[in-house]
Amino acid sequence: MRDTVTVAPFRNTGAAAVTGVSLDASVTTRCRRRVHLDHDPAVADAPRALPDPSLEQRRADAREHRDRVGELLGAAHRDLWATVPGDAPARERAEATAVAVAAGAGLVWNAQLPRDRAGGRRGGAELLVRVPGGGYVPVLVVRHRVTDPGQGALTSPLLEPFPGRARPDPTRKVRSQPRDLLRLAHLTRMLGAAGWAPPADVAAAATGGVVGLDGDVVVWHDLTVEHWPGGRSTMAEYDARFADRVAVAVAATTGGPALALPSRVTECRRCPWWPTCEAELADGQDVSLVVRGEAATALRTADVVTVAQLAAMDPTEEPPVPLPGMAFADTVALARAWLRGLSVVRRVPTVPVTRADVEVDVDMESFGEAGAYMWGVLLTYPGGARAGDEPAGYRAFATWEPVPTDDEARSFAEFWTWITGVRDAALAGGRTFAAYCYNEQAENRWLLGSAERFAGRPGIPPIADVQAFIDADSWVDLFAVVNEWFLCAHGKGLKRIAPAAGFAWRDAEAGGENSMRWYRDAVALDGGTPDPVQRIRLLEYNEDDVGATRALREWMTSPAIENVPLAADL
Repeated sequence: MRDTVTVAPFRNTGAAAVTGVSLDASVTTRCRRRVHLDHDPAVADAPRALPDPSLEQRRADAREHRDRVGELLGAAHRDLWATVPGDAPARERAEATAVAVAAGAGLVWNAQLPRDRAGGRRGGAELLVRVPGGGYVPVLVVRHRVTDPGQGALTSPLLEPFPGRARPDPTRKVRSQPRDLLRLAHLTRMLGAAGWAPPADVAAAATGGVVGLDGDVVVWHDLTVEHWPGGRSTMAEYDARFADRVAVAVAATTGGPALALPSRVTECRRCPWWPTCEAELADGQDVSLVVRGEAATALRTADVVTVAQLAAMDPTEEPPVPLPGMAFADTVALARAWLRGLSVVRRVPTVPVTRADVEVDVDMESFGEAGAYMWGVLLTYPGGARAGDEPAGYRAFATWEPVPTDDEARSFAEFWTWITGVRDAALAGGRTFAAYCYNEQAENRWLLGSAERFAGRPGIPPIADVQAFIDADSWVDLFAVVNEWFLCAHGKGLKRIAPAAGFAWRDAEAGGENSMRWYRDAVALDGGTPDPVQRIRLLEYNEDDVGATRALREWMTSPAIENVPLAADL
């Protein structure tokens, strides 16, 4: 993971056993600096972010999902089933798991593996499956999607959680989930250390399964397949990452030179250590405050470590090192903007944005991956309204039944019928039409997914019609416009950019994570009575989101845009 500054090579020398460092699989996808801080006794009292309520809720939802899957499997395989108490201390759970394994249980639920002290590993699996030839393979139960529509994934029915039952699936393809693969590799190493893994000559060796959000199949993975960058297998990728994280943790525990220094990455937004790292980065004007990821790492190799150093460079010259993902002139302009406190600068004097006689702003609200419960629209007539037109303004097509629900079909069909009706009426009258969203990835996914999931229901369009809508020039992603024509020193999210256009949300807590909590109360997802106040809050939040996209494009095509500095003038 190129996510923090590596200041020394790493070697796995077995120091984990000496120092008592014990890591779970999550470290393989975690920022290396966070691993350091988690093990550095010197920062025990350093500032940390408050716990994220949405994270705790996601964990609770994941537990409920695992429990449901476990109940189904246990009821179907009483003769093979052994359950380890989930609320017992780790040591007792490991002992209970060992008893079940020694008894030859076919399926062990809530398994806690013995600590691999020599390797520095700890962890457990939702399910261990005994395979012909002896030994166990791990199966994970996760609350995210592990397949997409397609073909080729190796799956077995949920109630047949055995790798020997896996067959190529004609309706599913594997969705990339590196964290799941690396956790399976971690558990495979732990099973080997415990003496519980299948012999190397058994077909199921180095195999693991995952039950995803849909909870109807087990997706099986061969961990020896070489599909990682550089042709590495999952096992090889895991071994390299885990050895590195062990070295980082050991250095922190023993007070040795830190093997990772702070650098701003995407993970920082939700990391409890961000207040500590942010203060250190800001104090040194670290270059990652402007250019993240591999670009920041590359600049450091050329001794460009501060924002001021980057801002002082000549943008017309060749960069000191190749910079992935961004033009060198843009990085210099971003640094100069950051130093001047500018959140947005223009790349061009005039920003090209598609405008139309009839315009519709669209914003979809989903509850995680469970379903899309609302399609909000804002209709305006820049070319003037005509007799018989739909009234201008905001409206929402929503279901207040907890998703997933068949009632999504109704709300989606109503939305689709409305928006295509507005489009067709505009074109029939010789007017132009455009619909707008901010970052079309989510809307496109649920447009296509809803058409596929509810195919054949009243008002549900053919997938080809939905794809044609998405492919048309009249479907405009304003995020793509911002990404192409602006440089944003503090991020490109709608709530970062719309204030530059003078727009403000009514709710001070407006945001995707908070809306998840509001939705739970609005539909009484946790029991009790649905809260109508939270429904109103969600509707207002959605209305403000479409209002923000309207304000954004009107600002970009108005004389006010000239007040935004040009990058070339910085």
